[in-house]
Amino acid sequence: MAVTKRLFDTLADGRAVDLYSITNQNGICVEIMTYGANIVNLFLPGKDGEKVDITMGYDTIEPYTVNTDNFGATIGPNCNRIANASFLLAGEKIQMAVNDGVNNLHSDAKLSMAKKLWDAQATEDGVIFSVSAADGEVGLPGNKVIRLTYTLTDDNELKLHYEGKSDRNTIINLTNHAYFNLSGHAAGSIHDAVLWVNASQFTEVREGGIPTGRILPVKGTALDFTKPKPIGQDIDGDDAQTKLVGGYDHNWVLDDWDGQVRLAARLTDEKANRQMEVYTNLPGMQIYAGNFIGKQAAKGGAMYEPRMGIAMETQFFPDAPNHENFPSTVFGPSRQYDSTTIYKFVF
Repeated sequence: MAVTKRLFDTLADGRAVDLYSITNQNGICVEIMTYGANIVNLFLPGKDGEKVDITMGYDTIEPYTVNTDNFGATIGPNCNRIANASFLLAGEKIQMAVNDGVNNLHSDAKLSMAKKLWDAQATEDGVIFSVSAADGEVGLPGNKVIRLTYTLTDDNELKLHYEGKSDRNTIINLTNHAYFNLSGHAAGSIHDAVLWVNASQFTEVREGGIPTGRILPVKGTALDFTKPKPIGQDIDGDDAQTKLVGGYDHNWVLDDWDGQVRLAARLTDEKANRQMEVYTNLPGMQIYAGNFIGKQAAKGGAMYEPRMGIAMETQFFPDAPNHENFPSTVFGPSRQYDSTTIYKFVF
């Protein structure tokens, strides 16, 4: 295992953004920068020694400071949507930024943890990133400290271990927003990739992608991936749920959740002969098929368009503070946040 560091770029205010590279004995290399603890590149071995980068992103820091598509970003303190950008916590109304219609999405477009410079420390097989958020920042109570450890194993597992502490009760719901295309980040549509999800239920959404609070069976809907099928097979059909959000952008309720790390999903690219398994100890996974990825220039001279990558965001359910029947995202002095997500690659 090799862990190295180099300069990625410099922010407008002169602060350096470092890029850490972790490489295993099988030729997998993941590169994460200190800005947003963001996955910038993820290389898998290809033919004739060529390496293929399977995550979407940019070559310089400036577009990451905007990054409306959240390529590779660590999202926090709270990921996904909050209805009306507000909720009650112990009877007190908490108001967050209104940045997604009338709702809140991913805490804050400019002030979230995805837009902060994190501290970093290399280990023998990974990197420990840490960041803090003050009481009242992005509208949330509590002085918070978040730690994210990236580890790469020789079993081809990229492990993300999140830890969160707060001195007051608050909400914490962390995820990574990398977009994957196992044929390569610039290879085109992900419609032919085959997806299986260990979930027989999902959280129904209404307009704006906000959960209604109902947990429904996937059977008989376009969201049924209990048997592997191509992502594009039902994405543009007549299903009312996919029409609401322009394709797949839903939270799947993972089966048999008990807080232990379990296999949650499997993505297969038969043309590239690659597979990615996703493991987590969290109860849900937001799958976003990149329906609204903006047409834009990206790394390596690539041009991105909608549905060129899929995000598989392990997390607690969206809008959880507004639904008593959802697993709680309230953490504080008596309950620390701790979660694990693993991306395992087979090729």
